[in-house]
Amino acid sequence: MNVCMAHRGWSGKAPENTMTAIRLALAEPAIRAIEVDVQLSKDGVPVLFHDFSLERTTNGSGRVQDMTLAELRELDAGSWFDERFAGERIPALEEVLAAAKGRCTLNIELKTAADMHPGLAERVLTLLDRHGMKRDVYLTSFDHELIRQVRRLDAEVKTGLIVYGRPVMILEQLRQAGADMLSMSYPFLTRELAREAIDQGFGVIAWTVDDPEAIRTIMKWHPQVQICTNHPDRMLALR
Repeated sequence: MNVCMAHRGWSGKAPENTMTAIRLALAEPAIRAIEVDVQLSKDGVPVLFHDFSLERTTNGSGRVQDMTLAELRELDAGSWFDERFAGERIPALEEVLAAAKGRCTLNIELKTAADMHPGLAERVLTLLDRHGMKRDVYLTSFDHELIRQVRRLDAEVKTGLIVYGRPVMILEQLRQAGADMLSMSYPFLTRELAREAIDQGFGVIAWTVDDPEAIRTIMKWHPQVQICTNHPDRMLALR
């Protein structure tokens, strides 16, 4: 059966990458995986946040990497979504690991660009080791070299290459990066590619699939394709 993966937590119901969105997803037993985005604060703490700048989803401004964890926690990360979520805070990854342990798989996207967030992989791996969760996560990234770095640091942790578009020889690129998973924007993923990847031993994630008809189509391709969605209820209603 296709895994239902909640994108940035249950982000159709609550502000993305917040503990409320995470807890909503954890409360639904049929959601077997949660995707989150992680980058480093100024003081080197892995925190959940998608954009590199703060403006879209908080009342702050500037870059995440230029603020300490304490400063980030002062921001309102909920009101942009709905006033009911005023006062929602940016969580540290460690909070999410503690909440999710033994309950679901985490797909942790490592957010990097150019030379931003050096040491991110090492700090995330340290937390996974501390919480005994190395077998309960995927570490994913658009950055091929970062995936190779994770593989060198700890071969036990599963990794995934995130792809937007349809590069040539994508499965060979996965092998060269040492990735276990293909995480592809769903308009570019085909039934044939999904099946070929699975037949060659790779996991497959289709993102971000919110349209019920698209979800239904992908579910017919192969039961091992994981579907990442902002609206898990739409997928669960089709089962």
